[in-house]
Amino acid sequence: MRFLQFGCGNMGGAMLAGWLAGGLAAGDFTVVDPFLQAAPDGVRLLAEAPDGEAPADVVMLGFKPQQLPDAVAAVGPHVGPGTLLLSILAGVDMATLRKAFPQAGAIVRVMPNLSAALGKSPIALVGDATGEARAQTDRLMAPLGKAEWLSGEDQMDLVTALAGSGPAFVYRVIDTLAQGAANLGLPREQADRLALAMVEGAALLAAQSPYGPGELARRVASPGGTTQKGLDVLDADERLLRLMEDTLRAARDRSAEMTEMARAAG
Repeated sequence: MRFLQFGCGNMGGAMLAGWLAGGLAAGDFTVVDPFLQAAPDGVRLLAEAPDGEAPADVVMLGFKPQQLPDAVAAVGPHVGPGTLLLSILAGVDMATLRKAFPQAGAIVRVMPNLSAALGKSPIALVGDATGEARAQTDRLMAPLGKAEWLSGEDQMDLVTALAGSGPAFVYRVIDTLAQGAANLGLPREQADRLALAMVEGAALLAAQSPYGPGELARRVASPGGTTQKGLDVLDADERLLRLMEDTLRAARDRSAEMTEMARAAG
């Protein structure tokens, strides 16, 4: 497999790390990034697209979305009828990608998060890949985490908010739990350690349990006990639900705005 990756920032780097940790051969990868100082051992690193090479088996777009119009000339020669084109460009829809690379065999939008480096990322997929191209996409995503094909591209903005931006929201919750405990009397560093360990254990248990998170919360709480008193605060007037909906709505709507901006620029 000849894999050509244009751009290797935080997200692209996390995916590359996940692929290498998952056993894909470093020699299959070429990274084109003028700002990257070094690549993992065995990965070819170039400051600009190579000349005179046949189209790659897989091309991934990992630069900033606003750079797409300028990148088409460099990327285009490496995309052919046998190429699977993967895009992690937030807000750049399939119509824009297909217009930019009409020669691509298949195009798939990929929405992972930084947990891809650990093989623990949720990954949303949408595109026109069928048959072997879809199977190839599934094989490539397997080392990175749990992949989900969406029923339509209209879901991508919301999934971007949930799975892409979601880690930042979880980190803020962890930080706020620790800060709340510190405000009530625990040393802040100790509160940080306890909050992080608690969330790590809870997430691992939820991932392995046959019960959903809602049922797990019910099982942790005893009627009239300490946990239930805390849940009563979170559940009063659905305040936590409304906060999460407002958070996801804001991120979703911004993703939709970015999609419109990218479509206009294209």
